[in-house]
Amino acid sequence: QVHLVEYGGGSVQAGGSVRLSCTLSDNQLKNMYMGWFRQASAKQREAVAVISQGGASTYCADSVKGRFTISRDNAKSTLYLEMNSLKVEDTAMYFCAARPAWFSSCEVADYNKWGQGTQVTVFS
Repeated sequence: QVHLVEYGGGSVQAGGSVRLSCTLSDNQLKNMYMGWFRQASAKQREAVAVISQGGASTYCADSVKGRFTISRDNAKSTLYLEMNSLKVEDTAMYFCAARPAWFSSCEVADYNKWGQGTQVTVFS
């Protein structure tokens, strides 16, 4: 059973930065296509960015391009999301997710393993 745990959420002023981390149990990250998703209050969960086993990234949300960076360290079985120039509208619960596949997807339904989420709140 693969377990995902997110770290690094919190409250930050608009314009600030936050780095999220997500660890996978049993050193399974290297076999997984990974993604960061977010869900704001009363909204549907959406893909933020996804990354292949080899590190090729896709930014699914246009609003984060140029501000967020997804990366991974397979040796540490850890996924990262560096978020800069944060905006109030980035406020959401952020989830990491994994899928045992080798091609890109920004679809929530394509990911079958999820962490519990970490809250990021951006205030003005």
